[in-house]
Amino acid sequence: MFQITTQQEDNTLKIALSGRIDSANAADAEKAITAETEGFDGELILDAAGLEYISSAGLRVILRLKKANKSTRIINASTDVYEIFDMTGFTEMMEISKAYREISIDGCEVIGEGANGVVYRIDPDTIVKVYKNRDALSEIQNERELARKAFVMGIPTAIPYDVVRVGELYGSVFELLNAKSFAKLMIADPSLTETLAKESAEILKTIHATVLQPGELPDKKAEALVWAEFCRDHLPDEVGEKLVRLMQEIPDTRNMLHGDFHIKNIMRQNNENLLIDMDTLSMGHPVFEFAAIYLAYAGFSCIDHNNVKEFLGIPYEQAQRFLKATLQAYFGTEDEARLQELENKAAIIGYARILRRTFRKAKENEEYKAKMIEYCKKTLCSLVPQTESLYF
Repeated sequence: MFQITTQQEDNTLKIALSGRIDSANAADAEKAITAETEGFDGELILDAAGLEYISSAGLRVILRLKKANKSTRIINASTDVYEIFDMTGFTEMMEISKAYREISIDGCEVIGEGANGVVYRIDPDTIVKVYKNRDALSEIQNERELARKAFVMGIPTAIPYDVVRVGELYGSVFELLNAKSFAKLMIADPSLTETLAKESAEILKTIHATVLQPGELPDKKAEALVWAEFCRDHLPDEVGEKLVRLMQEIPDTRNMLHGDFHIKNIMRQNNENLLIDMDTLSMGHPVFEFAAIYLAYAGFSCIDHNNVKEFLGIPYEQAQRFLKATLQAYFGTEDEARLQELENKAAIIGYARILRRTFRKAKENEEYKAKMIEYCKKTLCSLVPQTESLYF
């Protein structure tokens, strides 16, 4: 049995479809829908949450509706109904979205948190990244595509296989059977710090060895130049001008960059290391990657060393060991002067980012904000004059 219910709000008309539309009732279904839409020229939404089946006769009804009202779109289609629309080419002709199964994260372990979302373990086999933005479907689709792109290019990454609703938010689901993050492994056994740093360096080399086409991913240097230009107005003239020049002189390479590479985003599953949180993929010189790495283990904790403990779950001293061991393994050197030089390059870019971020970010603790700004300025004024290039 086919039924409809309607709801109009402002210039949007939503019609909920229930039951089946087939050759036996397509004419009656079209008559009922047309009676509701006649003379309406606003946005028409067909809610297919209750639609159990649609035949070719029903598809022709939808097609005529779309021709009569170009704004017509379909939401909440079940998997079976969506496949019918997809196989018949309707998903290319009009906007059709699936219904998303709902899950709860009550009592679930928080694995990690970034700017865009929080990652939870919902069972031993599965994790979900819940996006903070309520309108995150486009972000989720973008991250899925980036993960697929990285996987095809040989980057060891987990690919989300489902999109779910979590309350009023959306999430991406990954199957990671009994996987543990490098952070968890290091918390359980601090003696693994240097070993895992070497493994993370190998993953970095794989990522950075991937060279992309122009425009294939966002350009990290363009973003970093915005940081430098902002800082120029808040630093002594000589330091600010040199910072901008050093940033401009970084070679315009197209190496793939993860952008948020730290021990909570590397998972070990069955002796295989996999990356998660791929929405920050970009391209540029690897020094930009190391700037983000420096911030994760040191920069964001420059005022309060407890920050790294809250963020990654390891003490500040252990984070410093991991950072140093990563640099040693990636660059193949134990020369202290060389390692310090490499860290300084990353720190300059990192503190340029933090300085702009701190000025622009509203923070309730004004004293902390002032200390962070002062620390960034002091560090940049110390490091920039003694640095002749930011690349390696």
